Amino acid sequence: MRNNSRHIELVMLVDDNDTDNFISRRIIEITKFSNNVVIKNSGKSALEYLQENKTVRTKIPDLIFLDINMPIVDGFVFLYEFEKFEHQIRDKCKVVILSSSDNKRDIDKIVNNDHVIKFITKPLTELALDEVKEIF
Repeated sequence: MRNNSRHIELVMLVDDNDTDNFISRRIIEITKFSNNVVIKNSGKSALEYLQENKTVRTKIPDLIFLDINMPIVDGFVFLYEFEKFEHQIRDKCKVVILSSSDNKRDIDKIVNNDHVIKFITKPLTELALDEVKEIF
C-alpha cells in the first residue's frame, strides 16, 4: 500500500452477503487500507447509520464500498437517498461500487453518479484497493 496524503480512517461495507463482507473486511485489515470498518447488511441500515451519525464527523465513513444488488434498498436507491444528505456527509464520503454485476447498463448508470469514484468487480483485492488509494 502506498502512503497517500489523505488517510482513510473509516470504511463502510454495504452488502447483504456476509461472506463478501467478511472477505472485504479481511483484505482491508490485512493491507492496512483502513483501521476501522463498519459493516451494514442493507442499503437501508447504511442510510440509517449515516442519518444517526450525521453530526459526528469521526463516524462518517471516508469511503463506502457499495453493492448494487441488494433487496429493498439496492445500490441505486442508496445513491438516490444519499444525494439528500447534507453536503458535509456527501463531501466526506466517496463511494466505490463493489459488485458481482457485469450488466453494462447498471455500470454505466452508476459510474455517472458524482459520488461514485470507481467500479470494482467482487471480490475485493489488494490491487483494487491500491487503485482506489490512487484516486482517493
